[in-house]
Amino acid sequence: MMKNYIFILVVFFLFDADTFGHVLHVGKLASYRSVSQAVHNAQTGDSIFVEPGIYLEKNIVIDKPVSLIGINFPELDGEHKYEIISVRSDNVTIRGFLLKNSGISSLIDIAGIKVYGRRNVVIAGNKLQGTFFGIYMENAVNCRIEYNQLAAHTANEQQSGNGIHCWKCDSLCIIGNSVTHHRDGIYFEFVTNSVIWRNESFNNIRYGLHFMFSHNDAYIANLFHNNSAGVSVMFTHGVKMFNNIFEDNWGDGCYGIFIKEISDSYISGNKFRRNTTGIYMEGASRIHLEKNLFTNNGSALRIQASCMDVSTEKNNFIANTFDVSTNGSLVMNTFEKNFWDKYEGYDLNRDGIGDVPYRPVSLYSMIIEKNPTAMVLFRSFMTSLLDKTEKVLPGITPEGLKDEQPLMKPLSL
Repeated sequence: MMKNYIFILVVFFLFDADTFGHVLHVGKLASYRSVSQAVHNAQTGDSIFVEPGIYLEKNIVIDKPVSLIGINFPELDGEHKYEIISVRSDNVTIRGFLLKNSGISSLIDIAGIKVYGRRNVVIAGNKLQGTFFGIYMENAVNCRIEYNQLAAHTANEQQSGNGIHCWKCDSLCIIGNSVTHHRDGIYFEFVTNSVIWRNESFNNIRYGLHFMFSHNDAYIANLFHNNSAGVSVMFTHGVKMFNNIFEDNWGDGCYGIFIKEISDSYISGNKFRRNTTGIYMEGASRIHLEKNLFTNNGSALRIQASCMDVSTEKNNFIANTFDVSTNGSLVMNTFEKNFWDKYEGYDLNRDGIGDVPYRPVSLYSMIIEKNPTAMVLFRSFMTSLLDKTEKVLPGITPEGLKDEQPLMKPLSL
């Protein structure tokens, strides 16, 4: 019996050895001096190992299923002229390279690595420095971009593309990347059924994350900080936003998240810290906002009158200048069981819920919403008097915008 098993194993390795591919080496003393030459001579399933060094190869086109593996980060230099790697085959892996100095062209969107309409591509563990677009996915399906470090060098929006740019794709995994100093850190347009998980996007010229027309996606446990315009999610449905951190996004027109025309989505377990506005909502519908922390923001939540069926419950609002702002009197949204540090009510039956409702919209916040220059009077005696009067005799702030069951203690989030 044992002899039969041994015979089967020997036959398997003899007849299926080609499925594992061969190994090709690139380097000064290796069989190949050029990465492009090795790719040209490789067969389906081969692995190409590239030794340390600087490789000036113009544009490397990968047109067959191979693995391109760098040893100690060999440098692929685009000489400020070329797209460095173009992937034109399914089942390609690119790992362990330093890619730098791509060309710049807004007409053809030159990138450090660009995938052209392919499937099952893995781009992992690379460093990209001084590229126009960093990693560009076009019509790609079931691809992974993970644990790469991307850093552009330009401070000009016109001279910089996006770090990770995905257009018209499906089933992508964007995991554990670091992106900085690009136009947008991560950009999704017409991307479906995909996940953005545990990335850090910071100090980008515009948005840390930019979503447009991208449905049924999730972004989870990411860190977005110090981006010039924060994060933008627009014209999308079915988005899940869980356990992210949005912090230190300060400036005029800057938000933790800017939400426009999205629906049927969840925002849960996130932290909004030290942003000009934590969340700005316009034209949003059927949004569930729960178990988030808003702290030390200018405005925690700006929810425009064009929003409807937004459920805000079990969130903590702590040390924000304004907790909630709006621009209309008609309220079609609900607030329930949130903790508000400005709440001055009481709890006679000691059930942890305030006995009187809390109105989070101040009169002064509504004045600023319509006339931003009035902010110069902030913290003056007159504005404090107006807010106190409005709380006693509400007449301008929306009657329906209130939390009927405010919590007396913050939630453990």
